[in-house]
Amino acid sequence: MQAPLGPPALGDAHVKEEGVARIAIIGGGLAGLSVAFRRIGAGDEVLLLEGASRFGGQLWTERTDGLVVEHGAEGFVSGSEAVPRLARELGIEGDLVGQVETRSFGFDRRGLVPLAPGEAAGFLGFQVGRGDLGKGIRTFRLGMGQLTEALEAAVRGRVDLRPGVRVDSVEARGAGLAVRFAGRHEDVEDVEDVDAVVVATTAATAAPILSPIAGAAAAALAEAETVSSCTVTLAFDRGAIDHALDGTGFVVAVDHQVHGFRACTFITSKFADRAPAGVATLRVFFRPSDDDIEALDDAAWIARAEACLGTALPLRARAKRGWVSRWRSALPVFTPVHQARVAALEAALPKGVVLAGSAFHGSGIDAAVRSADAASLRLTPS
Repeated sequence: MQAPLGPPALGDAHVKEEGVARIAIIGGGLAGLSVAFRRIGAGDEVLLLEGASRFGGQLWTERTDGLVVEHGAEGFVSGSEAVPRLARELGIEGDLVGQVETRSFGFDRRGLVPLAPGEAAGFLGFQVGRGDLGKGIRTFRLGMGQLTEALEAAVRGRVDLRPGVRVDSVEARGAGLAVRFAGRHEDVEDVEDVDAVVVATTAATAAPILSPIAGAAAAALAEAETVSSCTVTLAFDRGAIDHALDGTGFVVAVDHQVHGFRACTFITSKFADRAPAGVATLRVFFRPSDDDIEALDDAAWIARAEACLGTALPLRARAKRGWVSRWRSALPVFTPVHQARVAALEAALPKGVVLAGSAFHGSGIDAAVRSADAASLRLTPS
């Protein structure tokens, strides 16, 4: 069995064990962590580089005072096989939970109207397979962040984890590859020699990193279409909302989406054990303008969310607490042009450099895990 890897400081000399492949994974979200988990199971030596200060990417759950607050994705499609399989290997399969409620509503400024199964997802343009429409989603007892937390725990001590590292480029060097990134000191660059690289970032981030080895095919990813999202989670005393909240939430008709207000999830109706008794939590979804997502502070977003909610639900009092989650240019849009660019890039990449994640192979949690599994298999010698 491979000895556990310690976390060497940036720039420390490294000696690779003979016969062990050394793999750098760029991006520590769900896909990157999943590949790391797979590759240590295969006996590889893994270096995981993440630009942010934390791992997990867009899976981020906050737990406070008995509340489960999602800052990122709420769940994954119920028909997924890849996510439950990964959960089983991590020992958290028993924490998978489904929706308590399945019906949803539409809102057109005149009131909430029940929608047919699958109509809400289709109405909002979610890129969900036709077979998954109307089946709802699944999550984990402690929120979706439980999945990435379990992955991080599983690889910690066995993977060289380096958060807060901005990778500049991947280049060919000798018979292998070199990963260049900002070092500990200003104007000092560090280089790591590896046998293979997995890029599990956004498309825009991957473009300059891969340009030295894939040229124009990589640079084209800089033009990948994305959208931004801002969500506001509000906690109310249950008596403050004069509505049964007997559904998963509601979507807003396109012609009535003021300020980009697109939908609302009745969190405490949709999933069990998301808040203490007597508390209702609702999550308001916005498709914000580029100006608003940064210019408005948390207080302004919370006020906007309450005002938008008040047009659809009778509110007797203001929310007790609020949480704002901003995701600027974070959601990929899978147009035929983008899919063609990804295919062209993968054809141009040298052996040992692979892409993983929802930025390249389909949006959503299930797609990210399946992409990571495929990337790991591509690194396995035939």
